[in-house]
Amino acid sequence: MNDTDALGDATDRVLLQRMATGDRDALAVLYRNYHGRLCRFLSRLTRRPDIIEEVINDCFWIVWQKAEGFRGDSQVSTWIMGIAYRCGLKALRQHGSDPVDDSEMAEDRFPADHPDEDRELRDWLGKGLERLTADQRVVIELVYGVGYKLEDIATIMDCPVGTIKARLFHARVKLRNVLPALAGSVPTLTEKLS
Repeated sequence: MNDTDALGDATDRVLLQRMATGDRDALAVLYRNYHGRLCRFLSRLTRRPDIIEEVINDCFWIVWQKAEGFRGDSQVSTWIMGIAYRCGLKALRQHGSDPVDDSEMAEDRFPADHPDEDRELRDWLGKGLERLTADQRVVIELVYGVGYKLEDIATIMDCPVGTIKARLFHARVKLRNVLPALAGSVPTLTEKLS
């Protein structure tokens, strides 16, 4: 964990402690700090913005209820992402994975973390990610989009590190095979996935 991560985690821990005493302002701050990150993460599970918002609200309801019980075994962000992941899976079981109109895409509704990113590149990568399973998309997002370590991802997804490694391996292989076919050869990006 670098200094920036440590400072962010320390701030998050203080917010959780304040939430445990009933401080709604702390909840609002934590919600704002995580909303964009969770939108992007959950968009790898579902393309339905209504489900994404529902999951985020469910997630923060649980965070509010369990703030006092946070043991500190992981970073707060890992704990929150794990809750969001489980809430997302539950929502998908309840709602199914109904297709959505492209005009309602979560990525359009929830802007990218980096607005200066090339829209064409994001679209191309999005098409490649659509070829992966939901678990593979989530692992790719957590590794490359958020920057989590494999051990943290195993905590979030509640499975062994070996399973995370296998999902990442298979996702990389699939992307290496489909991305060039989707947009011609773009070796610099596909090399990054190696």
